[in-house]
Amino acid sequence: MPEKFWINCPLNINGLELDAKFTKNAVDNIFKPFLRKLTEIQGMMDRKIVAYLAAPPAAGKTTLAQYLEKLSREDPVFTNVRALGMDGFHYDSAYLKANKILRDGVEILMNDIKGAPETFDVDTMQIKLREVRQEGTNWNAYDRIIHDVVHDALSVEDDIVLVEGNYLLLDEPRWTNIRVLADYTVFVKADPAYLKDRLIFRKMKSGLTREQAENFYVNSDSKNVIRVLENSAHANETWALLPDGDYAKIDDEEEDFDSVVFEPDEGEA
Repeated sequence: MPEKFWINCPLNINGLELDAKFTKNAVDNIFKPFLRKLTEIQGMMDRKIVAYLAAPPAAGKTTLAQYLEKLSREDPVFTNVRALGMDGFHYDSAYLKANKILRDGVEILMNDIKGAPETFDVDTMQIKLREVRQEGTNWNAYDRIIHDVVHDALSVEDDIVLVEGNYLLLDEPRWTNIRVLADYTVFVKADPAYLKDRLIFRKMKSGLTREQAENFYVNSDSKNVIRVLENSAHANETWALLPDGDYAKIDDEEEDFDSVVFEPDEGEA
């Protein structure tokens, strides 16, 4: 196989400096055509548009969305993109710590599965998305230092808004109301085994022990990964996150997923 040429890109993600990298092939043949498509749609509709970048947990959505925003602003041929996350629409921590839900016949604290679809305020997110499509709005953010929501933290007036998140295309009650508000969508597939290592490492980095991180993966993260991969609706484009961190675009007609990613391990479902 030909050697890949990687492009380094310093980004500020949630207040942290990060050296991201993407291949020139992905930039030229996936990312830029995507930005060109959004620019064309916005020009044709002559209004603000909303695009979704949906993917399972730990698939690099936030970094990719921020890079796409940066890329759009570096080339005048593209309309500027504003990247936003859906994490600001978690229920507040106080609410999650005070309320329970029934899962598999057992009553559990919502905070114990924080990040699951049930822990998001979908109604408020729907209102904000409708406002974005009209005249702009203030958008909620999630502060990873205090681990809580900051309401109306970001002013959004851009003509193209790219929202990234796990459940934006989820084909389940409540979430279908979110899905229909997008003008264009991308779904990123990834190998669950690859995501497992990233999710455990991410929890350990936030202060959990290895055992605690693995338990959270089994009880929450792994279920969310499979739920996203199995229950997300078809997107306008499907990309695959490869084990080396590169991206491949999957043919929309053939949808040959198995050629680039593995099927979920039954033991992790």
